[in-house]
Amino acid sequence: MADWYQDDSAEEDAPPSKSERKRQMLALQSMGESLTNLSEKQLAQIPIDDEQLQLAISECRQISSNSARKRQLQFIGKLMRGIDPTPIEKALRTMHEVRTGNTAAFHQLEQLRDDIFTQGTGGVELAMNRWPQADRQQLRQLVLQHQREQQRGKPPAANRKLFAYLRELQALYGNTD
Repeated sequence: MADWYQDDSAEEDAPPSKSERKRQMLALQSMGESLTNLSEKQLAQIPIDDEQLQLAISECRQISSNSARKRQLQFIGKLMRGIDPTPIEKALRTMHEVRTGNTAAFHQLEQLRDDIFTQGTGGVELAMNRWPQADRQQLRQLVLQHQREQQRGKPPAANRKLFAYLRELQALYGNTD
């Protein structure tokens, strides 16, 4: 028969190649590095059961030397090979999605504020359509204050006040589009 033919089932049973093991090791090390970059509050939300790993992460945060930090990150990667990284990865992904969602909501509010100012007093309806509970008079006064500030070349205090009010509306009534 032909020597070049290989049975596919034999490939599935074979251990991962050296390159694949190295990619997995580097991925775990990278995950460990992202754990060291989290704040204490964020790190407390990550399900890390291994006390030695928690200690290694806290030690790595205190290291300022680049070479020592690199060795500590390699050690963290080694420790992570001995645990199931799936819950940690899932928690990190969830944190990232929440952060991305918050950033998107922030940019939407900035865009709404800019649209309101662009349309002038008629732009108040944009906010009123989104949040019928909003105070129309306060919105109108902020738009007029913004126009006066621009004419006089003053700092944009109304700009900040409107953005704060829009954030307050979003926190109270949600994102009703």
